Amino acid sequence: MKILFINTPEPDYLQDLTYSGLAKLLGPGQVADHPWNPHYHLPLRRYPRNLGGTSFSPPRIFTDFSHYDLALVGAAKPRCFQNYINIVNKIPASAPVVFVDGGDWPEVGGDLKRLGAWELYREAVGRRPFDLVFKREMVEGTPYPEATFPLPFSFNFDRLPRNLPAKLKYQVSFWAADSNPIRGKAIDILQDKFDCRDNGTFLHKEFRQFKRRGARYLTELAACTVVLNLPGLGWDTLRYWEVPALGRLMVSMRPRIAIPGNFIDGKEIAFCRDDLLDLVELCQRYLDHPGEREAMAMAAQAKARAQHSDLARARYLMDTVTKYI
Repeated sequence: MKILFINTPEPDYLQDLTYSGLAKLLGPGQVADHPWNPHYHLPLRRYPRNLGGTSFSPPRIFTDFSHYDLALVGAAKPRCFQNYINIVNKIPASAPVVFVDGGDWPEVGGDLKRLGAWELYREAVGRRPFDLVFKREMVEGTPYPEATFPLPFSFNFDRLPRNLPAKLKYQVSFWAADSNPIRGKAIDILQDKFDCRDNGTFLHKEFRQFKRRGARYLTELAACTVVLNLPGLGWDTLRYWEVPALGRLMVSMRPRIAIPGNFIDGKEIAFCRDDLLDLVELCQRYLDHPGEREAMAMAAQAKARAQHSDLARARYLMDTVTKYI
């Protein structure tokens, strides 16, 4: 199957993970990024803005779209939708069109509304409705159009650092952006507990405040005994997939979105209460019981590799497309 992958060059985690997974599954020659995205073919960005990078291919100019079997609109971003609208009439009627919505808003295409570009979404579906939608923030209890399926983030194991630390350096960490009031509540609770103050557990207002960046961020995360995860602008976070992939124990609020094959509480992850009243107790428990902690962390890592890699997400996407179209 040849896929026309309509994208935006700005970082979009779900778009980039989807491209990487499809290129691994089908071969990079079968997934044509339009427009040609240099960040998929050249080492121009560091983690996590390099999630879509696969292998080098030269820039290409598209003139004929008739030989593609599937068209995929990769992001709920204005530039991506404008790129799609520019060529929608050239996509053959026989090729289904799939929308991958990695936005934070629960509504399909809602990030375009947030970004002041809702007219692009309306124009796109007015010209040709999507055959399938894959939605990252598919919130529980929210009605969705028929043929809408969950597609949360994943982990690109090609980005796993080769030399992870052999020893744990930190007790409990939460290195995150100030994007949700629940995160501030967690910092208030943890600030003077464990080694949180010393390891830099505070909310970062700006990206430049992050001392741990790129691959070093993953290496440092792997040196944490327990890692906390809380929702930001959306329920789904990269951290939710990074921590298990690194083989560390995660304490998290349970995401209120559809996640096929989610981690199991008490076996692969520790879910805390939404009011965080048991947060300190849970962290202390897993600090005090290393055998239980490490068994859970290893089980989560195995599930992450088997079910929550970018390749696994690509298989799920293509299986769903094949089944419903």
